[in-house]
Amino acid sequence: MVCAVTILLIATVTFALMKLAPGDPFQDEKGVPAECLAQLRHFYGLDDPLPVQYMRYLKSIFSFQFGPSLKYPSQTVNEIILQSFPISLLLGLEALFVSIPCGMIMGILSSVRHHKIEDSMSSLVAVIGLSVPSFVIASTLQFTFAFYFPLFPVARWGTFSHTVLPALALALGPASMISRLLRASILEIKNQPYIHMARTKGLASPHIFSFHILKNSCLPILSYLGPVATNILVGSFIVERVFAIPGLGQWFVNSVMNRDYPVIGGLTLFYSLLLLGIHTLIDLINSCLDPRINIQEHSVC
Repeated sequence: MVCAVTILLIATVTFALMKLAPGDPFQDEKGVPAECLAQLRHFYGLDDPLPVQYMRYLKSIFSFQFGPSLKYPSQTVNEIILQSFPISLLLGLEALFVSIPCGMIMGILSSVRHHKIEDSMSSLVAVIGLSVPSFVIASTLQFTFAFYFPLFPVARWGTFSHTVLPALALALGPASMISRLLRASILEIKNQPYIHMARTKGLASPHIFSFHILKNSCLPILSYLGPVATNILVGSFIVERVFAIPGLGQWFVNSVMNRDYPVIGGLTLFYSLLLLGIHTLIDLINSCLDPRINIQEHSVC
């Protein structure tokens, strides 16, 4: 029930924003008579009253049948999702496999070597990764590997080598955030009373760090991975655009620029469902790792 209400709200806001945006999908057609444009708008129902368009839009949302794209009528929205999502998924998984281990290594190194040179270097990399926009990182990687180190392709999609640079551009930001979260969490948990008690009992330092400090320090990272994993798996809109990757991100950007209403609605719904699913999975994992979450929920009820 909650999921259905959430989808309804997202669909309503998306429809309102699409209709508030000036223009329509056929306004940029050059040399087409006004009568033909009027026929096109009538054929696709764009001249119907807004309540009629809204109900038709809701029907497509809850049946997951969005029809053909207005700019590319030979392709349906469902076909676009089926063709483009595997590309974004492969690129996103590669970025996650880079960002999670690298972020955790930097966070652990920074917390263990607190106020040392390693901590300063990790903090510097994390600040750069968090402050520099992804399109700047992507453009810098393209420029560097196009002119100075021509080791990887700088655009298009094909072999594994085409995924290296966009995956690095996608991974730097999340890796930096994971590093900062893990560092702060480890430094906080190291001073908790139960950690001092474990040391008093004579437990080995590696055992305390692995089974008490690191395990509990990962909870904030799991909460952060919900939205960021969705963004990466669906495809970063800017990064896919910069590297000319035919994933969902580029389709979404093109659909907004072209005011392709069916594609906008379909990709927004798909993104929302993926976000809700990943958040639910993250909550389940959090409850397994920290039983206090279930206790707190029962106490609130």
